[in-house]
Order: sequence, then C-alpha cells, then structure tokens
Amino acid sequence: MYAIGYDIGSSSVKASIVHLDSGKVIAMGKYPESEMPMEAKHMGWAEQDPEMWWYCICMLTKSLLSEYKIEAGKILSIGIGYQMHGLVLVDKDYKVVRPSIIWCDSRANEIGDAALKDLGTDYCLGHLLNSPGNFTASKLNWVKENEPEIFAKTYKWMLPGDFVAMKFTNEINSTVSGYSEGIFWDFKKNRSAVKLIEYYGIPQEMMPDIVDTFSVHGRVNSGAAELCGLAEGTPVTYRAGDQPNNAMALKVLHPGDVAATGGTSGVVYGVTDKLDYDDQSRVNGFAHVNHTNEQNRIGQLLCINGCGILYAWMRKNVAAPGMNYKVMEDIVKNIAVGSDGLIILPFGNGGERILNDKMVGARIDNLQFNMHTQAHLIRASLEGIIFSFAYGMDILKSIGIQAATIKVGNDNLFLSETFTNSMANLLQCNIEMYNTTGAVGAAKASSVAIGTYRIIDEAIEDMKPIKIFEYQSDNSQYLEAYGNWLIQLNKLIS
Repeated sequence: MYAIGYDIGSSSVKASIVHLDSGKVIAMGKYPESEMPMEAKHMGWAEQDPEMWWYCICMLTKSLLSEYKIEAGKILSIGIGYQMHGLVLVDKDYKVVRPSIIWCDSRANEIGDAALKDLGTDYCLGHLLNSPGNFTASKLNWVKENEPEIFAKTYKWMLPGDFVAMKFTNEINSTVSGYSEGIFWDFKKNRSAVKLIEYYGIPQEMMPDIVDTFSVHGRVNSGAAELCGLAEGTPVTYRAGDQPNNAMALKVLHPGDVAATGGTSGVVYGVTDKLDYDDQSRVNGFAHVNHTNEQNRIGQLLCINGCGILYAWMRKNVAAPGMNYKVMEDIVKNIAVGSDGLIILPFGNGGERILNDKMVGARIDNLQFNMHTQAHLIRASLEGIIFSFAYGMDILKSIGIQAATIKVGNDNLFLSETFTNSMANLLQCNIEMYNTTGAVGAAKASSVAIGTYRIIDEAIEDMKPIKIFEYQSDNSQYLEAYGNWLIQLNKLIS
C-alpha cells in the first residue's frame, strides 16, 4: 500500500509515491517540464490560474500511476505541500472568481502597513507574531477595496493548498498553520484573528472551517477520481505550506531544529516553543505543522530573496558559454576565502525583508581589473549569499534561535561543497544533508491520520543524513571576509 504527496509550486507540481511499510519512494515526477505561466498585469503583481494547478496534478498523477503500474486503490492517503501566502477565491458553486494572487505579489504592502499602524504593534506582533504586511489577509482586503464586485461574489477565501484539497474532496477547510501563514490566527487567544478580520471587514462566513493538520480533511469525490486517476474515497489527510512542509521533511519539528533551503530565494526555518517575534518583522513566525493549543511549535521563517537567482545570473552572464555549475564549482576552489577582497551584495531580487523591505539592488565592490577574474566573481557571489544567510541568522539569534546543526536537502546551492562548507565554517555549525523532497515529506505525513504511524515523528524517523559537513575550529578567515562584507552593506542601508 502507498501514500502520495504533492508539492504545488509556482513553477511546477511535483509528486512522490511512498511505500507505506518500507517508507521507500516508489515514484517521483513533476509537471509540466517547462514552468507554469505567471501573469503580471502591473509592476509588482503576480497571478496564476488555480485551475492550472489542478490540471497539472491530474496529468501528473495519472502519468505516475500508469508508468509505475500502481493500482489507484492502493493509494491510501494524500498529502499536500503548497506555495504559501497565496489567495484563492471561489463562489458558492466552488468556481474560481479571479486568478490567484500568489506569494510574490506585492500589491497589498500599503494595506498591511496601514493595518499595523492602526491596530498597533502590541496586537500585530504580540498576537499575530507578524505585521499584516503583504500576507493573504491583506491581499483579501485589496480585493475588497479594489474589486468590490468580485468580493461580493466570493463565498470562501482559501490558500493554494486549501483549493487543491477542495478540488479533490469538494470540502472547503484550512488548518491553524494555514490560518497563521495568512495572518488570520491569534496565537495568544488560540483562535482566528477576530480583531484583524473585523478591521478588514471580512465576513465571518467567508472564513474556511479549520481542521487538524493530521486528520481526514475530506475524501476524493467521483468527479475528481475520474480526472486525477485516484480511487474515489481516498482521504486527503495532510496539508501545509511549502516551508513548514519542507522543514518537516528534513526532520525539523522541535525547538532548536533548523532547516535551510538555497533555491531562487533562500530560507532559514527554525522551530521554537516561544511566541517570540522580531520587533522589525524581518522574520516571520507561523504555526508549524505540529503546533497545538497545548504545545507551541512556532516556525520562524527568514527569507532572502537574492539567493540562487544571483548564482544563476552569474552562470548566464559571467561564466563562459556552456559552463555548467560543476565547472563553476571546480574553478572557485582555487580562489581563497574572501575572494581577494572582492565583495558582492546579492540583494537584486526585489525588496529584502531582512533589510526592512528596502530594494537596495545587488552590488559589486572593490573590483580590481589587474587581480580579479571570472572565478573571483563566481566565488564572491557564493560568499555574498552565505554572508546574507549569516546576517539573517544574527536576526534569528535575537529571538532565541541558535543553530547547532542546520538540515538541508541535496539540491540547489547546497550541491556546491564550496558553498556548504563555507556556510558551516562561518556559522560554526554542522550541516546535515538529507535525500528528501517536500512531496516525499507530504506523502509520509499523510500516513499519520490513517494510522500507519502514531505521530509525525515516527513517520519520518527513518530519514538519515546522507552527508554531514562539519565545521572547522578556526573560522577567522571567514569572519574577516564577513566583516568586510558587513561594512559595505551597512554603508548601503545606513
């Protein structure tokens, strides 16, 4: 018997099928091969058609079942990981009334800023752990203020994962973790954020019901079964946003556990049992997948927009034609720590929350024509990303998160040994690499509610690191290079 897990991103949908008895991954795939389209009608906007996600899920599921000859009836549970902070609106017939305003859309910034000012920092940070910012609640208010005819037709708001679960089951619900990522959850009162909801003028009946993260959220209906190839009655038993889901897949569940990702943007995600917050909202606290009213499990999320996108830009625009990442890795090994004084600030992918949402742009400093080479530029770009992680880690330390070990997947920037070793040395913590994905984690998590495992810890207990990067005792070279980098950053943001 098997479980299937999905990871619904803004670029593609990924899926994994896991054998329940052995925990082994039986099948993996993604759809489409090229990136899903995203529409930006105005500067700072980003929208997608939610029905496109569902179409991709159906195509991918049928393909995997057919290719790996798995009977639909042997899939016993469904888990869903999804792109966070998006907004999906449906009418009473469960039809989408406008494109989804997705995570990277910034149109609601001013609305969130006004809410913070009017409601006060004591409430927003003390109760919500965040400024309302550009999160889902503020996006919903933007629709109310700018598209009143759409708002009037809206029956329920949902997050992207809630919408996908609805397509499977014809049930509309969300989780406490989901509510918190939309800034709809009051942590001090353990209920929906009534004060914010009333401030934004959101009707209570527009709020989806809340279900436990690890529970039966609904069952595949006949129409969905025909479209996606799964058996009617298969339960959807888990869902979470991509960052808490990815952290869970890396065995990051309890206070002191820390995960990191190094894709287009970079993320550090640490778990705490305290309702702490950053006074400047440079990091964001959400209910983790195993958070309960009785036991706080808060995921503190630090995001760095200018991460892997810088390294990809280097490959496209600086590296020699045809040079791949392996060759780039080979040539940077010959460059000393600190790149002989060359400094790159990687903040060229929009406003950076860790810099108070300033759009500072990327910078190359101290370039010497008679000294620096292509390899120096590539190495300095890696170091600039590492230093931005270190800068963010200092913010996390201020709210009580101190990493002894960081857990990562074997993908993206962490495939570079130069990058991973340098980060371990600078931060003075070991980095454990795991061979897992968000879709695999969602599949395993889905097996808890059907009784295969008692708790989520047991479902992922068999996950072991495939490699450990141990830090060196002397990190003076890295600290010196980081100090020089900080000088340039402080000049820019002061």
